[in-house]
Amino acid sequence: MPQPTKSVKTGSVPTAVRDVAEWLRERIRIGRFVPGQRLVEADITRDTSASRSKVREALQRLEAEGLVQIEEFRGASVRQVTLDEVRQIYSARMVLEGLAAAEFAARGSVADKQALSDIQRELDQIAHLGDHERFAVLNANWHKAIVDGGGNDYVRHFLTRLTVPIYRLLFSTFYNAQRIDSANADHRRITAAIVEGRAAEAEQAMRDHIAAGFSALSEIDSHFHD
Repeated sequence: MPQPTKSVKTGSVPTAVRDVAEWLRERIRIGRFVPGQRLVEADITRDTSASRSKVREALQRLEAEGLVQIEEFRGASVRQVTLDEVRQIYSARMVLEGLAAAEFAARGSVADKQALSDIQRELDQIAHLGDHERFAVLNANWHKAIVDGGGNDYVRHFLTRLTVPIYRLLFSTFYNAQRIDSANADHRRITAAIVEGRAAEAEQAMRDHIAAGFSALSEIDSHFHD
């Protein structure tokens, strides 16, 4: 399961804008604040002990990131993503995660590759148990292991920004056993290519895997808004 969120530090030192922004970002990421939900400045001020001006600036930062929508007379709310926006995010993920897989295969450490194999073993063990939620968590760990193993901080940074708006949607793709089987077949192919140092194959297989994920997600049209 996703890790519990951390509270914003309070005390004699005023809470920084970046702390409030991260507090909000994390709650959007895990679905505590859902698309379309109003973000009331007074409530955020109370929960974070930040000043009203810092809360307002934090919301403006998240608006610039595309996570929050601010409307005159209505205030701030969590942005609802469209299917086309998700398509664009997945197109970027194909390039970035493909690069991460290639770099991991070419230059990753033996220890990191062993850790990826360990996650793959867990995925194989749980794939046929019908525990969709656990599989989704392991899937997230698998992707993170590849991005971390690639060792490219820029790729890691951009992917973190990209996945925040769709974090909860990623869990929704594993809605049936057939989808899990298909995704895990991709996982095995990519893991093997990385562990065996086949960089070009790892990159292409990851691109194909991300594309398949978008196809699965686009079938669940109840998540999206015009």
